[in-house]
Amino acid sequence: MLWYALRRLVLAVPLLVGITFVSFLVIHLAPGEPVEFQMGELSSESTAQAKQMLRELYGLDKPLPVQYWNWLIRIARLDFGRSFMPDGRPVLEKIGERLPVTLLLNVAEMAIILSIAVPIGVLSATRQYSLFDKVTTIFVFVGFATPDFWLALLLMILFGIQLGWLPISGLRDINWEYLPFWRQQWDFLSHLLLPIVVATFGGLAGFSRYMRQSMLEVIRQEYIQSARAKGLAERVVIGKHALRNAMLPIVTILGLSLPGLIGGSVIVEWTFAIPGMGQLMVQSVFQRDYPVIMGNLVIVSTLTLVANLVADLGYGLIDPRIRLAGRRGR
Repeated sequence: MLWYALRRLVLAVPLLVGITFVSFLVIHLAPGEPVEFQMGELSSESTAQAKQMLRELYGLDKPLPVQYWNWLIRIARLDFGRSFMPDGRPVLEKIGERLPVTLLLNVAEMAIILSIAVPIGVLSATRQYSLFDKVTTIFVFVGFATPDFWLALLLMILFGIQLGWLPISGLRDINWEYLPFWRQQWDFLSHLLLPIVVATFGGLAGFSRYMRQSMLEVIRQEYIQSARAKGLAERVVIGKHALRNAMLPIVTILGLSLPGLIGGSVIVEWTFAIPGMGQLMVQSVFQRDYPVIMGNLVIVSTLTLVANLVADLGYGLIDPRIRLAGRRGR
């Protein structure tokens, strides 16, 4: 399994280079340049000269292959460059200050989803066509059909404006630093409640449906019927024999969800004005801040490749047959 992991990591390098090349090309094909967003559309001679100076400073006057090669050389040295915005801050510094917020939001969301979706999926599968299964099916359809931004606006109007129970934007109150310690903690938590609810709603519907379908396929297998025929308790059959194999698709989904923990929930962060990675990415795209965009893409692409590898290795940990197949293949 170690050799398999090393081989996958080596093969991921050219794939990552290809992903960055396509992304770099698509970004530069979009209309507009960073200098235009910084200086506006003025046509005076001094402004034109200033724009040309900025293009030379940022290296935008060079051919696109040269720009990509220079960027690739810097990335190989783990130098993500500096933002094109007037502050000129390092890309890693801007990402680093947004990353903890996004991680906190998405890890909390994923923990809530898993702790609720897995039991719901198992109960729906073992009680197929029952009232509980029908209610959860309706919930799933509603969850899939509800746009995040629409649900966010409804909750903001209800709990933030009409009832005034929860804040609707940001992470802290304007007077946060003057509050007592326990009030600071509650203020921070109250700012996260609505974003977490919105982000969890759709994911909970999807994960519970995946878990239900996977469990239904497993409990129809012959070895499950044999375990029941031997007189094993139903909780043992489901909890020990069926659940472990039914978790395989969930491992794949969790692996593919890993980049989202870093990339951020764009709609949720933008709607609730949360200073996370998703909001940073949207702002960078609007402002044509190429270094920040590419920095985000490199991190998310790397995590996607790593997540696929982690999912494959997770199969081996859950299902011993996969490990044996790998050994025979070697």
